[in-house]
Amino acid sequence: MGRSFANLHIKSNNLEKTVEALRELSEGHATVLGKPNTEAQEFNVVMYVSKSNEYWISVLHDYFVWGTVKKIGKTLSRLIEEPVMTAGYINEEIFELSLFENGDIEAERIFCEQWTRDEYEQLKEERLNDDYLQKALDIRNEDFDDFISITSPAQAVDKLSELVRMSLWSDWEWIPHEETLKERFAKYEF
Repeated sequence: MGRSFANLHIKSNNLEKTVEALRELSEGHATVLGKPNTEAQEFNVVMYVSKSNEYWISVLHDYFVWGTVKKIGKTLSRLIEEPVMTAGYINEEIFELSLFENGDIEAERIFCEQWTRDEYEQLKEERLNDDYLQKALDIRNEDFDDFISITSPAQAVDKLSELVRMSLWSDWEWIPHEETLKERFAKYEF
C-alpha cells in the first residue's frame, strides 16, 4: 500500500466565515463526520484549518478519507456560499477531485491509470463538467488541457497544487510529523 490522504478546501478568503460553517457542520451535522447523533454524548470535533492562499482555505480532519471526504464536502457546501473542493488520494493509485456548490456535485475528475479503472469496477466520475472545474479552479485553457490529460495520480496532485498555488499533499495524520504542516495549520475544536 502506498501513501493516501484526503482533505477539503473552500474557495474563500474569509477565514471567520469558514470557521463558522465548520462549527455548524460539527454541531449540526456530526453524523457526516462519523460522530453519533445523540444529545447525551458530548464530543469535541478537532479540525485543522489553514488559509492556504488568498483564494483557498484548507481543512483537515481525522474522518477525511477517500470515501467520506466527498460526503462531508457536499454537506459543507450547503452551509457555506462558496465552492468546496475535496481531494482523495488512495494508495498512490487514485486521485479523486470533486467540487461542490450548494449541496450539489458540480464537477469531478478521477486521475488514474486505465488498469486502475478496470480493477475498481465502480470507479467513474459522478459528474464530468470540465467547464465548471476550470472556472472554479481558475485555470487557464492551455494549462487545463494539460492537467486533465494526466493519468498519474501523483503527477495530477503536483500539477493541481502548482496551478492553484497551494499544496494538496496534506492529511491530519501527517501534522505531528511534518514541520511545514504544523506551521501552516491551526487547530480548532468545536
